Amino acid sequence: MQQDSHLKQLSPEFKVSSISAGPGGLAPRPTSIEHTGLSESLLLDLLLKHLLNGGVLTKEQMVKLMGVTGGIIQYLLDAAKTLAWVENRQTTADGQMRYALSMGGELHAKQALSRNGYLGLAPVPLAQYNTVCRKQSSRANPITFEMLEKGLSALVLPKDLLFKIGPAMNSSRPVLIYGPPGTGKSYLCRHLNLTIGDDVLIPYALAIGNEVIQVYDPELHHRVVGDTAPASLDLAKGHDPRWLRCKRPLRITGGELTAEMLEVQFDSHSRTYMAPLQLKANNGILLLDDLGRQKISAKQLFNRWIIPMEERRDFLSLQSGEHFEIPFELILLFSTNLDPKELVDEAFLRRLGYKIHFDALDEQLYRKIWFQVCADLNLNCTEEVFQYLLIEFHQRYNKPLIPCYPRDLLGIMSDQISFMEFESVVTPSLIDSAWSIYFV
Repeated sequence: MQQDSHLKQLSPEFKVSSISAGPGGLAPRPTSIEHTGLSESLLLDLLLKHLLNGGVLTKEQMVKLMGVTGGIIQYLLDAAKTLAWVENRQTTADGQMRYALSMGGELHAKQALSRNGYLGLAPVPLAQYNTVCRKQSSRANPITFEMLEKGLSALVLPKDLLFKIGPAMNSSRPVLIYGPPGTGKSYLCRHLNLTIGDDVLIPYALAIGNEVIQVYDPELHHRVVGDTAPASLDLAKGHDPRWLRCKRPLRITGGELTAEMLEVQFDSHSRTYMAPLQLKANNGILLLDDLGRQKISAKQLFNRWIIPMEERRDFLSLQSGEHFEIPFELILLFSTNLDPKELVDEAFLRRLGYKIHFDALDEQLYRKIWFQVCADLNLNCTEEVFQYLLIEFHQRYNKPLIPCYPRDLLGIMSDQISFMEFESVVTPSLIDSAWSIYFV
């Protein structure tokens, strides 16, 4: 009761900070607790948990750990001192005050940790996240043919594919890419982020009331070089450090996908929440590779995402049963080697919007890939030897000109050349050997 009355006196009215253009404008640095959009009790509990974990900390250290200004940290320290939870300790050699928990503060911090084990930067309020996420949509700056051609310049693709993929990237509809194995579907999807090329702000964590969900994933979210909070206590410049400036995320999932991965996950041991994969992929690309081979059926997956795919918003829930809405602001790609009609019915296929078929290449493009791979592997190959491959193997055995064959066959030949210490020259005998090894 003592804590509640103190917080009621000191806490200003809840208010989400205003949003304007630019990274700093999208997420301006909050200068007061009011502008963080968070309750004082959440911030105070987080501060005490950091002190419990760190033992003795300076204000500057707490600024870095929580990502809020020195003024906000000082306000929280003063509140904690009033409640007899924090004590001053001997200053550092350069005169910085040091702080530690009292016995009462340690007890309260442990209670807070037992309720919620999150320990990181102060979270971002859901309302602000929703606004920033929508403003950062990749569709705000439509992709042009020139952008797509430049972004995919390292790939050898039929021109007509670019005219199909480009509009699909600008659409709010999901995209299904299908065709035989080895035709470059997944390889293309992995390069599509290069066509967008800009940066976005990713929140370290989200606050849903007084619960916290960690969003930032260092394996997925690649921070932009130089995006580190300055040591200054006032944090007067740049964007809110609770947001991390990253490349647009590219999340790829395949056969490992389960229904649980689409929901907020709660670890009962650490008492922490982790964001589902679609929340982590927001403002980027989500590729579901090998559709039809997941642990969740394609029908179940589409049933789960009917509303997100059509309305660009998703509904999630916490362990307590509390529901909340988030933007579904991503480019959603499906890739499969299977017949789409065998995966889902016509109604679901209509919802996908774009269906793009990948097939074998013509001889000109296949030749281009073959000699490009030769150059990459430092192998010499004549046109006569290439024709030998086409006539004696592709034509004789009716094998289509699949884009992955040059990489795989020439890779085998490169391994053989290294092992046998041959000259780096592609010969008919090497093609014979590689073909017999590669194909069953």
